[in-house]
Amino acid sequence: MGLFSAFLALCFLIFFHELGHFCAARLFGVKVEVFSIGFGKKLLHKRIGDTQYALSLIPLGGYVKLKGQDDLDPTSREIAPDSYTTKPPLVKIAILSAGVVFNLLLAFLLYVGIGLSGVKILEPIIGEIQQDSPAQKAGLLPNDRIVKVDSTSITSWEQLSQAIAQAKPSGSSFTPLALTIQRDGKLESTFITPESSSHQNIFGDTIQRPMIGIVAKGEVGVEHLGLAASIKFAMQEVARASLLIFESLKRLILGLIPLGELSGVIGIVDVMAEVAPSGFYAFAMVMALISVNLAVINLLPIPALDGGQIVFVCYEALMKRQMSDKVLYALTMLGWAVLLGLVALGVYNDVLRIVTRTMQ
Repeated sequence: MGLFSAFLALCFLIFFHELGHFCAARLFGVKVEVFSIGFGKKLLHKRIGDTQYALSLIPLGGYVKLKGQDDLDPTSREIAPDSYTTKPPLVKIAILSAGVVFNLLLAFLLYVGIGLSGVKILEPIIGEIQQDSPAQKAGLLPNDRIVKVDSTSITSWEQLSQAIAQAKPSGSSFTPLALTIQRDGKLESTFITPESSSHQNIFGDTIQRPMIGIVAKGEVGVEHLGLAASIKFAMQEVARASLLIFESLKRLILGLIPLGELSGVIGIVDVMAEVAPSGFYAFAMVMALISVNLAVINLLPIPALDGGQIVFVCYEALMKRQMSDKVLYALTMLGWAVLLGLVALGVYNDVLRIVTRTMQ
């Protein structure tokens, strides 16, 4: 059941991306000839109006076939009022970027739903205190709940970490922080001076940051947000996910992350299938992250993706002429080769990970 739910969710994410292109094309008067989920042989198809809607054999994506545009033959053009070819550059860019916008919109809506239904948080309760740390010197104890840092109210361990990380340098040390803690039902105040300490970020890099030497107790709570707070939460999460994915891609390109870490559609479905039984919160969080991922990936300047097509349109707009058919065709084929190579590598890595995990 988890695998089936994951497959349906991935199809929906692809559908929503292509729906963006579809809506933008129709808005600007471009005829949509085919709307397909998947590539290759059409398993199911039905014509409604001028558009053929299809479910195709290979569920590795999807496409919208516009009149006057052919991804496999970029030199194909059609001169007609309802053709993509005849539209001005800004309209073309709007149509090409609409899929990305819809993926970001879907992620935003999912995060809003998560906020309204209740965000899971790690409670700001101390579990352990490191020996000779600022926390020990300040008299903090296990089971203390930190409710305020200076004038900032604290409701989660993440907020606490961020507040401590923002401690201002003062000479060779940091400015003391005023902590309000809840102990045995009573509020107490103390001052604590953070110390610079080594910390590993999500990519495994060792960085220096102010810390006070405490470990979370591990209690998980639920914070219900109102509509305004949920919208703010959604905007922050979309921005955070986008920056994380951009940073991951940059590190992958620079070789700081090995190609063996690259994942593909099988890995995505596998992760979603594992998370599906955990309930709405976990599944929606993964769906939102993957939706942002699809948006960012499609912005890459690879000719087979939306980003590459946008580059071609920008070239035509700036140079006031179309790229030669020979160069355009060569770049498009190269783009498809790169994309298919990355897809194949991702599938290989996914299968290898699953087989290795199964054999353990």
